[in-house]
Amino acid sequence: MYGDYEAQRHWMEITYNLPIKNWYVNSTFNDLQYWGLDYPPLTAYHSWFCGFIAYKINPDWVRLKTSQGYESSDHKRFMRYTVLAADLLIYFPAAYAFCSIFYKKYSKLSQISIFFSLLLQPGLILIDHGHFQYNCISLGLALWAVVLVIENNDVLGSVMFCLALNYKQMELYHALPFFSFLLGKALKEISWFKIFYKIFCLGITVIITFAICWLPFLLDVQLASQVLHRLFPFARGLYEDKVANVWCSLSIFVKLKNLFSQSTLLAICGSSTLFLLLPSNIMLAFCPSSKSFLLSLVNSSLVFFLFSFQVHEKSILLAALPASLLISFQPVQTTWFLFVACFSMTPLLEKDGLLLAYIPCMMIFLFANFSFHEDFKKDNTSKYMFILSISSGIFLHFSSHTINPPPKYPDIFPLLISIFSCGHFLLYLIYNYYLQYQEFRYDLSLSKKMS
Repeated sequence: MYGDYEAQRHWMEITYNLPIKNWYVNSTFNDLQYWGLDYPPLTAYHSWFCGFIAYKINPDWVRLKTSQGYESSDHKRFMRYTVLAADLLIYFPAAYAFCSIFYKKYSKLSQISIFFSLLLQPGLILIDHGHFQYNCISLGLALWAVVLVIENNDVLGSVMFCLALNYKQMELYHALPFFSFLLGKALKEISWFKIFYKIFCLGITVIITFAICWLPFLLDVQLASQVLHRLFPFARGLYEDKVANVWCSLSIFVKLKNLFSQSTLLAICGSSTLFLLLPSNIMLAFCPSSKSFLLSLVNSSLVFFLFSFQVHEKSILLAALPASLLISFQPVQTTWFLFVACFSMTPLLEKDGLLLAYIPCMMIFLFANFSFHEDFKKDNTSKYMFILSISSGIFLHFSSHTINPPPKYPDIFPLLISIFSCGHFLLYLIYNYYLQYQEFRYDLSLSKKMS
């Protein structure tokens, strides 16, 4: 149905032409089977705003029903400008603020190099500017939330994270570390009154922010429940396409959907995700340092990606954001992970005709990181493993375009790319868990000495 380009355009058409109460409801003018809205209210409001501008430029771009499948060079340019505007207004300033605050002890040149590493992340560029997804808005708001809570502006940070969550529900990948970090900081207050007061203020902040975002839908209980139903479409299945997570990789050997009912699969995914999330968040709650917070964000988003229900290949960007924030501490490992994160989406990128853009984006990113970060010249073991991994990925990618798959296994190469990437993600998760445990031990021993 013309791809995600049409999805974003169609949402502009629907939100601009129909009243709010009809945005998420199936009707003659809003066939939910044709790219129905399935993101929270802030996405819908943003679509309305873009639709309003689109109508002023050319009404044909968003004319109800008759504009379906519309595509022109002018409209493509308009769509690309809307993504770039979101980058400039939200993501870029958040990335710069993070580099200036978290790396304030570094030289200005180092801060700028880290900033460019964040901006050159190939997966985010290709998905947002080639696939039309506006991840820069939800990730940019989440990054502003990170900056603010690290700077102890917890109330405003909570507002920003609630806005991120109300733009894309996948921000739930980051929710538990935010909760654990803020709870851990509250528990360090000197009296029970201050602890309860801080928790109360944060709770009220979350409730008010959600209430404002959802206000038009809260007036009708049925409408609110319909929006929730659209946000969490459990009927879609365990995962989408050939995603590089554990369940997709296991499907080669065990067809889980044939063995278990949908409700059982939900329970398996939910319990395994929660079980693997808890250690990271317990450590964070007891020792809420900024570095542990970033490591926990990586661990939480990777656990969700690898083990939760209904995962899309683009969701790896939620792990790529916090990972990229740690690039100065572990430049080789982070660059390696971000390379594989983008590589894992190559079947999707190929489907969208983005391979020609994929190659230079990856090359510029790798060249920039090799140039910016001195540790690439020191960490020989990791560097050689990284080069071996890249070479294996290139070989696998080259083979997928030169070797015809067996008729019995037409999807063998996308599956091999998924398994290859999934193995890397699991190793990176274990590595970051180890780093967070080391940070936890250090913080614990430091607090014991101080007490």
